Amino acid sequence: MAVGAASIAQMAGGVPSILVVDDDPKIRDLVSSYLAAEGYEVAGASDGAQAIQRVRALEPDLVVMDVVMPGIDGIEALRQVRTFSDVYVIMLTARSEETDKLIGLSVGADDYLTKPFSPRELVARVKAVLRRTRSSAAASGAEETLVFPSLTIDTSRRDVEVDGEPAELTTLEFDLLKAMALQPRRVFSRRQLLEAVWGWDFVGDDRVVDVHIRNLRKALGDSATEPRFIGTVRGVGYRFELEPS
Repeated sequence: MAVGAASIAQMAGGVPSILVVDDDPKIRDLVSSYLAAEGYEVAGASDGAQAIQRVRALEPDLVVMDVVMPGIDGIEALRQVRTFSDVYVIMLTARSEETDKLIGLSVGADDYLTKPFSPRELVARVKAVLRRTRSSAAASGAEETLVFPSLTIDTSRRDVEVDGEPAELTTLEFDLLKAMALQPRRVFSRRQLLEAVWGWDFVGDDRVVDVHIRNLRKALGDSATEPRFIGTVRGVGYRFELEPS
């Protein structure tokens, strides 16, 4: 069920809204029908340019987007979307090359599925991401400011400052930072971070953690070789290096 110019999230009265982007109308309709059957409000877009416009106009809760599309492809569309929105994005790709998947994750995708895929698996991925959305929103309700040397994390406003200057983090990057900063010096495995941030039922590739940790370090001006904030524990995972001030 497609909708018009008003925000589909507002029209749904709190029902999660999803934008399905694919240049193949059969795939778009199939995915949309499965999601609509689960009670979601669904809108569609047929290419990257239209996807960018509809994300801006409709403000959906989640986007399911194909990578290979004519004109602006899914990777470039996501790159442009990330300049104005933190909407959750699951990428669909017919390619099996790892580089394509990692590029998508590096520009801000939350998960990906390789075609051909089971619509039921896609629905499960969507539910997992939206469940994390609700959990993050609930967790952020507690007013707390975490103060460390050279780093401040305001969990209620979801603001981060490094050396007194604001750091621009995506929703996922903030959630990762907060999860680790709440337990300084604890070593987290990738699976533990997936459960803490993505949700216990996340079924995607755990290398998504590595990509977002890399992006988080970049946003904080941190370094993997000489970490100020996030260290790597080889063969295990990651840890937050600072103690509270």
